Amino acid sequence: MSIPFDLDEHLGRRLYFEDLESGQSWESPRRTVTEADVVQFAGLSGDYNALHTDAVFAAGHPFGQRAAHGLLTLAIASGLTTRMPVYRLMDGTRLALTELRCQWRKPVFIGDTLHVVLRIGDKAPSQSLHDAGRVTMLRTVKNQNGDVVAESEWTTLMKRREVAA
Repeated sequence: MSIPFDLDEHLGRRLYFEDLESGQSWESPRRTVTEADVVQFAGLSGDYNALHTDAVFAAGHPFGQRAAHGLLTLAIASGLTTRMPVYRLMDGTRLALTELRCQWRKPVFIGDTLHVVLRIGDKAPSQSLHDAGRVTMLRTVKNQNGDVVAESEWTTLMKRREVAA
């Protein structure tokens, strides 16, 4: 007989808008980009650009080899972030992703191992919801050499603790 595990009870707390401070940062686990990732992403997205799917074409490109899709890199960054314990503490208090901006700095190749540095940026109470605030979460994606391959800003609507009416 197994005893059900209640993550909420185990963690015992949640992080709200007020608990996050500009400048706080955490690092994610690592993940290696595989051939299967690139092929499956091409199929899912319908993006069969030769730079991602044609080794002969890519060999003649300035990168010299196939590169992962930029949006695949962004999706991997999202997934790595969700594996961070601090991000799990925000489960139930993150209400919505309201804005996303990204700049790709360097190509990501099959075999590269990525990780994310998550940093809290600007915060502001919501203008329209008295019980919520906007938090900019900066995600810097780095490869195995420590090179920054992507920088992104994810503006998230977060619950506030009980606010006096």
